[in-house]
Amino acid sequence: MAIAPDLLRILGAALLAGAVPAAAQAPKPNAELNRAWAAGYRAAFVCSSLWNGAGKPVEAIERDELTGIYPEIEADVRALKADVDPGAKRVSVRYRDDMPPRIAEWSGREGCVTLPIGAQPTTASRVDRRPDLDAQRWPIGDKDARAPIPRGLTPFDRVATNVTSFGGRSSSLLIVKNGRIVLEHYWGGHDVHTAQRTFSVAKSMAASLIGHAVQQGSIDVTKPARIAEWQSPGDPRAVITTEQLMRMASGLTSDTAGNRSDAIYMGGASVRQWTTQWPLLNPPNTRYRYANNDTLLATLSLKAALQQAGTPLDPAAFFDRLGMTRTFVEHDKDGDYILSSQVWTTARDLARLGLLYQNDGMWQGERMLPADWRRFVTTPSGPQPDGAFGYGAGFWLLNKSDGIPADAFGAFGNRGQYVVVIPSRALVIVRQGYDDDKNRLDTAELVKAVVAADR
Repeated sequence: MAIAPDLLRILGAALLAGAVPAAAQAPKPNAELNRAWAAGYRAAFVCSSLWNGAGKPVEAIERDELTGIYPEIEADVRALKADVDPGAKRVSVRYRDDMPPRIAEWSGREGCVTLPIGAQPTTASRVDRRPDLDAQRWPIGDKDARAPIPRGLTPFDRVATNVTSFGGRSSSLLIVKNGRIVLEHYWGGHDVHTAQRTFSVAKSMAASLIGHAVQQGSIDVTKPARIAEWQSPGDPRAVITTEQLMRMASGLTSDTAGNRSDAIYMGGASVRQWTTQWPLLNPPNTRYRYANNDTLLATLSLKAALQQAGTPLDPAAFFDRLGMTRTFVEHDKDGDYILSSQVWTTARDLARLGLLYQNDGMWQGERMLPADWRRFVTTPSGPQPDGAFGYGAGFWLLNKSDGIPADAFGAFGNRGQYVVVIPSRALVIVRQGYDDDKNRLDTAELVKAVVAADR
């Protein structure tokens, strides 16, 4: 497949010529744009923190969600004020006198929707259709979730006692051994029902939804991704597979680092319009480039495959079957899920996701993922990242870390969100936090300590 030698120059010319829709164009960051994005960030985080799960006090939101963020917007995020309408479940943040405020609205079961810059409030219905499973036995519900607690500190308890030595600022630490919770600790006013943003742990959730569709026979990830915008004759992106998107090996480029999707996360831009526009820079499956867009595109491919099969993409239905009733998968204004980052959930719900993989895709006697899905997502068959961890298909691999079993793998998210599964030890480790660039968790050291305590 021939690759154009100067794709970035061609893309720039196309943008100037209006080949990409105006709403999808990426202006250079500037003070006005940063302030608009800061307002969107504040609206989104206040909305989700208040109404996803058990909610949080405003002062805790200020302390946790609105600090430790991108330096170019943090000052504005802190300075701007949020107008909260509890009846409408709407948060508005005014950032300019001549523009409408940035708005985030709670949609019910699917969390908050951040509207685009300049958009007016909607009148959408807001229904929380979560089933009440709390009284059922663990892991569907919360009854008998904890293993019997012996007297005195256990080796696992000592890990929690020393958690600050591993770095970062923890809000939860939960350890499951042989299917039962053997340690559960919360800090900073959090509890079993406090939902936090997963950041990129959501990518592993997206991989799980794709795996469930594979189990149902609705999608073949080895086939070209179902992206309608790539199907015109001669479009070289038409050969990119859903698997390559899951493995961060699409070969696509964008105007920012792959871990930044500010136009979607803070600007309220359309997922589809923003992600489908970028051209190839490298042949697919030859370069690893961590990219939010790849996961978002894989999710769009999943949605198209399910639509062809006559089934809508409904993350809540899947997660409710796992007892993850306090997991909120948020979407854009058009209904496309932002499964690269915008999911809010609790430590126990993350443990349930880990148990699904600990049990090799089986859940309460039912196969939810293909029999070889755990092997698939933990096999580093694509190009690999530099650094301490390898990458599979939506999951990170701890196979380079001394003192950690070679089969350990995990879902990793910014600011210290982790779900680590070690099948050979029947261990699931969940850690949530509010890390920042100056104080981050040493993930490998925490996992080593848990493994050492497992005796």
